Amino acid sequence: MGKIIIYQVFTRLFGNRNTSRIENGTVAENGCGKLNDFDSKTLKHIKDMGVSHIWYTGVIRHATQTDFSRYGIPVQHPAVVKGKAGSPYAICDYYDIDPDLATDVDKRMDEFEQLVERTHQQGLKLIIDFVPNHVARQYQSVAKPEGVVDLGENDDRQQGFSPQNNFYYCPGCHFNPDFPVTEGNLRAYDEFPAKATGNDHFDNRPGKNDWYETVKLNYGVDYYAGRIGHFDPIPDTWNKMLHILLFWAAKGIDGFRCDMAEMVPAEFWAWATAQVKEAYPAVVFIGEVYNPAEYRHYIASGFDYLYDKVGMYDTMRAVTCQQTHVGAITQAWQAVDDIADHMLYFLENHDEQRVASDFFAGCGLRGVPALAASVLMRGNPFMLYAGEEYGERGMDKEGFSGVDGRTTIFDYWSIDTLCRAAWNHLSDDEKKLYEITCRLMNIAQTETVVSEGTFFDLMYVNGHLERQYVFLRQHEKELLLVAVNFDGNACDIPVTIPAHAFEYLSMEEKVSQAADLLSDKKCRISLKADEPFNLHIEGWSAVAFKMKCKK
Repeated sequence: MGKIIIYQVFTRLFGNRNTSRIENGTVAENGCGKLNDFDSKTLKHIKDMGVSHIWYTGVIRHATQTDFSRYGIPVQHPAVVKGKAGSPYAICDYYDIDPDLATDVDKRMDEFEQLVERTHQQGLKLIIDFVPNHVARQYQSVAKPEGVVDLGENDDRQQGFSPQNNFYYCPGCHFNPDFPVTEGNLRAYDEFPAKATGNDHFDNRPGKNDWYETVKLNYGVDYYAGRIGHFDPIPDTWNKMLHILLFWAAKGIDGFRCDMAEMVPAEFWAWATAQVKEAYPAVVFIGEVYNPAEYRHYIASGFDYLYDKVGMYDTMRAVTCQQTHVGAITQAWQAVDDIADHMLYFLENHDEQRVASDFFAGCGLRGVPALAASVLMRGNPFMLYAGEEYGERGMDKEGFSGVDGRTTIFDYWSIDTLCRAAWNHLSDDEKKLYEITCRLMNIAQTETVVSEGTFFDLMYVNGHLERQYVFLRQHEKELLLVAVNFDGNACDIPVTIPAHAFEYLSMEEKVSQAADLLSDKKCRISLKADEPFNLHIEGWSAVAFKMKCKK
């Protein structure tokens, strides 16, 4: 089995070919991508890129300023919706599909189930979001199965905290944020008693920078008394969220990307993941956890993979932007070496700035060294964000999302590079980046030396390298020598393989015929312990020489 390569698509943007791109535009003005845009041809194309899993971001119904009331869907107050399209992380019905994504709104769940089937037919696995920490402020399920009691429906709202409540309350207080909630609206938004906000703001006056559009879910942790857990008996929220996980797993989902997983107690995860995996053993859980001190705790609680954001992502970004030395990469992997297989590498996602943005590298091709190292270093998964393969810049001013180097998650929009790729209007540099990206991901899928091989960092004996990073991968008789150049200038670098590497990897000293998997160029490399050899590498690029290391 090859390496897991996840392709994240922001579902409502991916297939949208409307280039009006009116700031703060409505869905009628700017258009919206659909589930049906992921037809068999499109999914095959994604599979052929070297992708194993596709993460459909934002498919569960969330708060929006668009009126779908004619379909029996409650209207959301615009004062508590971010952007015209709304945040996909402000869920207003855990059992429903976002109507924006449907060709026929009344058949939106049928269309999703057909998408699951098409995705699997193309040999791809499918991941969706699970947003466990918070819901939209006006959460109301209209699609819940018979017998399901809505979140908050039976809460005792006179209690700020009760272990069996689904929400946290500010008894006797109206929702009264410190910014206008009536601007541009005919009626004020009213909520009484006010509920605590998703980012742990426990009074009734959230600020503009708070997650004011969301409500914190109560997993039995009393924040008012200093984070004391009340987990026996099982809190009501636990049972409701487990039911939601099992509902989607029954649809054929292969994995859940769990939003802000560390804001939900690990005790819940251990309880819930065990039951989901008992019923659906192949389902994987990917956790958005940013505190390295908690990594092992959440892995022990059932998570298969965790974001390696504050370690490898931050390091690769800093090296690319010449803010730190290449030796920091060694430090980043060493910090989590005991859980290396559980770390998810990435250079972009919907939260982060685009590599090609003015805030990061300024050009997609400058991200190639970090991309090659991230994909080839270890056997752990890698995630690519749709448009990254072409060097999407994310420098649009979309509306709620300003010019911040990110692709909006709040507005109706279309992605420039994805549109031009569909019309064969890419620049030469965009085509070059796409070819490099696909080749790297397919190497990870097909070469067992990458997906299963042993990793050996060569930097401790090549400390003279300031902008180049070199390492080995070895599996059985095969050796892969990878060098990446974070400098814009081509160079010839002396590379030493220490005697310890020959012992550790059971390699033989020999002259070996090598082929660069990224360029198909061939050369002879003298594998001799502690004897340096020269390696040529172009600026902002990588080489991956495959050779035999034993008879």
